[in-house]
Amino acid sequence: MHDQHAQLDWKDGEIPVSTRFDDPYFSLQSGLEETRHVFLRGNDLPERARPGFHIAELGFGTGLNMLATAALLDKGPIYYTSFEAYPVLPDDMARALAAFPELPSAELIAQWRTGARRFRLGALEVEVIVGDARETLPRWTGRADAWYLDGFAPAKNPELWSDALMAEVGAHTAPRGTFATYTAAGHVRRALGAAGFSVTRAPGFGRKRHMSTGYLR
Repeated sequence: MHDQHAQLDWKDGEIPVSTRFDDPYFSLQSGLEETRHVFLRGNDLPERARPGFHIAELGFGTGLNMLATAALLDKGPIYYTSFEAYPVLPDDMARALAAFPELPSAELIAQWRTGARRFRLGALEVEVIVGDARETLPRWTGRADAWYLDGFAPAKNPELWSDALMAEVGAHTAPRGTFATYTAAGHVRRALGAAGFSVTRAPGFGRKRHMSTGYLR
């Protein structure tokens, strides 16, 4: 049985880095701006959001993407389902999110400290499904209107970008549903294409030249 929690180091005292995957949880430039650029604008949010809209995510991490979404979408319910193998400890989450005082992080941290993995935050109905996504996603009965594909870098965390898992993402996407991800790795783009998505390479955030978006054909 694997260690259930994330192990973190801290770059410059404030950027959380996974020791397991040797990769930071968010951009060393501006994590919040990258989230907004990649995942929100990459999925045409908030424009597409409506009550009952369902967002799903691979990699909950510090909760940054969820909080940025909660700050942007105010007409609910919006369903937010995230798949996370190694939950961050509450104290580490609080330390990481201190970098973003404009986000409603105190509410999330309070829930996280109780061990809650289902809770409401603003307009969002949140569920964090803990476990290996290769096992938990195939069992999930939902379908997402928008996917945030936010695992650690494919070179560091290949399991979360496998052809089989991308096929499961496609199978759990609503008609004309979308995805966005910071990576433009060729094998990921090909796997998403094989999973039924029309894939586009888009301008990335900051020093990342490219990212990927797409919609289910």
